[in-house]
Amino acid sequence: MATANLGLVWQILALVLFVPCAILALRNVPFQTLRAEPRLQHMLYASVVILALTWSFRAGLSVGLSIHFLGMTTLTLVFGWDLALLAGTLTLLLTTLIGVESWQMLAINLVTQVLIPASICMFVLHQAERRLPANFFIYLFIVAFIGGGVAVASSGVSLALLLGVAGVHEWSKIYTEYIRYLPLIMLPEGLINGIIMTSLMVFHPDWIRTFDARRYIDEQ
Repeated sequence: MATANLGLVWQILALVLFVPCAILALRNVPFQTLRAEPRLQHMLYASVVILALTWSFRAGLSVGLSIHFLGMTTLTLVFGWDLALLAGTLTLLLTTLIGVESWQMLAINLVTQVLIPASICMFVLHQAERRLPANFFIYLFIVAFIGGGVAVASSGVSLALLLGVAGVHEWSKIYTEYIRYLPLIMLPEGLINGIIMTSLMVFHPDWIRTFDARRYIDEQ
């Protein structure tokens, strides 16, 4: 398959980038809280299963050039960067085990589908907190909606660049079959993330690790 053309060097480079981040995430995961809160465990496990099912539905013409709902923005905002990285990794392992993804692409997918979008989401959140007023709608529109679109775009662009530089596909093919369709997934990605986060912010704001109700609601 075409994805197998990604040589060992690219896979090692991806692991060199991902493993230190995974170690950092594991060091920051609140395992005591996770063990003490069955609800948090159920939310995390359910998110992995739902995301795995969602990632199984995709559209694309060539191997490696498929588009699907990502959901890493919601995962990151709800659980934080560390648990999102853990949940995303478990999701990718599950989809790889059932044959949706290839083992040759596991390290690459960990970087492009998990690490990059989760990190972009946190970057958008931190920039919004630093530069914009503490407002409910700022968090919803800038962080959840726009952040969701930017996160899926960053995931797609990073994968496309890698496939192009590695020579897996011609640049013209990557543009024709993949890049030009990314804007079409950015809007629904942002919309779905926004809808999910709106529901959680209204009914269960305490479930959102990155949402400070006192900052965004009480002090307004």
